[in-house]
Amino acid sequence: MTSYDLQRILAEELARIVPGDAGKRRTKFDYVLPGFGERIHPSGKKSFVLQRTMGGKQRLITIGDAAILTERIAKDVARRLILRIELGQNPAEEKQRGKKTPTYVSFLRHYWEVAAPTWKPSTLEIHDIYRRTHLEHAFAGKFIDEIGHADAVRWHASLTRSAGPGAANRAMEILKAMFGKAEAWGYLPEHSNPFRGVKRNRGRKIERFLSENEMARLGYALARHRAAKPNEVAVISLLALTGCRRGEILNLTWGEVQGRKLKLTDSKTGPRVVWLGKEARAVIDRLPRKRPHECVFQFDVLPVSAIEWFWRMLRVEAGIEDVRLHDLRHNFASLAARSSETLPMIGRLLGHNNSSTTARYAHLDDGHLLLMSDLIGSEIGRKIAFQPQSRQ
Repeated sequence: MTSYDLQRILAEELARIVPGDAGKRRTKFDYVLPGFGERIHPSGKKSFVLQRTMGGKQRLITIGDAAILTERIAKDVARRLILRIELGQNPAEEKQRGKKTPTYVSFLRHYWEVAAPTWKPSTLEIHDIYRRTHLEHAFAGKFIDEIGHADAVRWHASLTRSAGPGAANRAMEILKAMFGKAEAWGYLPEHSNPFRGVKRNRGRKIERFLSENEMARLGYALARHRAAKPNEVAVISLLALTGCRRGEILNLTWGEVQGRKLKLTDSKTGPRVVWLGKEARAVIDRLPRKRPHECVFQFDVLPVSAIEWFWRMLRVEAGIEDVRLHDLRHNFASLAARSSETLPMIGRLLGHNNSSTTARYAHLDDGHLLLMSDLIGSEIGRKIAFQPQSRQ
């Protein structure tokens, strides 16, 4: 008997003793590549398999359908699997894990489908930008349970270098929330969020307030554009006169404009009332009134883009290039502070939602708030809102 015949007989014997195959299906093992074989099902379907010992147990790994894969390709796959097994890996467990644990890319997609409808339009707009630029390819090719704390730290540090500290912090907060949901939904064990404990980049503390001369220059610049850009000028004026956030003004509807107040149904800190000084109310009175559900400010392009472009041009014209749009809010607060107003009053005027100070607002009545809005608005309006049209 030749060696060839012996190998054939052993292969046939192995095919007969595979557990569970008797009377159901049979496997013809190869006599050259140990453990590789072709499984034949009662239906006639054939598939390539690899039988190896892993973790002290005999395991059978299905390589693929014999109607799709050639024997040569299936054997190449089998050889790579054998090498991985010899290196201590367990392809069978990885395949089973893959059925239960999603990849990073697939879970990111699933998380977005579930979470995005709960976000505000402005939040969704920003998150979509971060998803496209920083998140989609962050951990491509990995399962979510393969991403550890060290991976998260390295990714955050790399993004800090490439995109800046602020962008890295915000992108990390999105992923931190996403992995938190992976725990809550049972895809990951509790307390396994890899982004928990990653140290945020320290933010730059910017305190930029406008001097009287700067406010006057800004007022003249606004006056020059009032006829050509009425919406843009009105938005900037209201931001300066009320201390509102950009989104609170851009998303304002006519139904929320109620006499001497803006009754915001939704802001960063939830529903709140913004009291209007006479100067701020005059800015709104110059605008054409529309239906309650319509936005006060409508643009041909995205409102945020329109205002950002106008502000970049305006601050150069006014000689205040280092002033951010959000600094108008800080300027409003600083003027209130210089007017000897208390921190609770300033917090209420700005719509802060700090639990440690909320209780101290109880003794303040609306009349006092309206009076303060008038005083601060008149002070800023004297310098900004009603500058005369400049001579050409």
